Amino acid sequence: MRVKLPSDGAWETVRDHLVERLKAGPGVIDGMLRGGLIVGVDGLPVAPDAPYAPGAFVWFHRDLPDEVVVPYGIDVVYRDEHIVVADKPHFLATTPRGSHVTETALARLRRDLDIPALGAAHRLDRLTAGLILFTVRPEERGAYQTLFGERRVRKQYEAVAAYAPDVELPRTVSSHIVKERGIIAAYEVPGAEPNSESHIELAEHKGTLARYRLTPHTGRTHQLRVHMNALGLPILGDPVYPVVTGPVPPDDFRRPLQLLARVLEFTDPVTGADHRFVSARELGAWASYDAWEDRSAGGQ
Repeated sequence: MRVKLPSDGAWETVRDHLVERLKAGPGVIDGMLRGGLIVGVDGLPVAPDAPYAPGAFVWFHRDLPDEVVVPYGIDVVYRDEHIVVADKPHFLATTPRGSHVTETALARLRRDLDIPALGAAHRLDRLTAGLILFTVRPEERGAYQTLFGERRVRKQYEAVAAYAPDVELPRTVSSHIVKERGIIAAYEVPGAEPNSESHIELAEHKGTLARYRLTPHTGRTHQLRVHMNALGLPILGDPVYPVVTGPVPPDDFRRPLQLLARVLEFTDPVTGADHRFVSARELGAWASYDAWEDRSAGGQ
């Protein structure tokens, strides 16, 4: 359960607010705090005397010790006093959400780099690997988030899907995508004004497989996956498109979605420096389709 601390109030500690708000009974909140069952965005237990922080989030996650560990590392490709650029593996969420609290890119980097105030400037789907931009100073986060909001970041992705010589590429795909809360799959609305645009190119092919270069010009949820599926080229390993599969056990790391955020380019809004970062990760199905298809929950 996630709780946002109100932006106004006279509480001195997080504990005081939770006792008043949750009315959980005498000693319940104190016991949860002592037991480390209330955690912050970094996945670390909230101290019983932690000062109240307006607008912060805390989580009650009684099963924290049993959270499944994603068995792949996250690499830092660049770091300065303003930003951190990380190369995320498949299956690792960007920020705490739902059952993923400590096993997120943000929580890991806050701990490993000892930057408690680190924040995410944007997000990648849990199933997508590749580059993510984080900000070091909270007061500068808005400037970097604005880059994404104003589409001043060039992002390029790679995907592996079937090779279809009858699909004319390169092409730009535009459509109106709707993603409803609580529904796994997004969908396109025929005839509606487009709110999404992706440029799709064939990078190379071998046998029945191809590697595609994808450049999104907008940032709708699941946009690239929806547009590839609309072309009849669903990305390998996609559990949602074209068909939503059954629930996957949290410790099943087989056959990851073959989608990678390969390139991130932007002009730094604080320093003015021109940045271009490239992921060093490799899509497993392109390197060896048989190994990707047959692999157990092992190395990546």
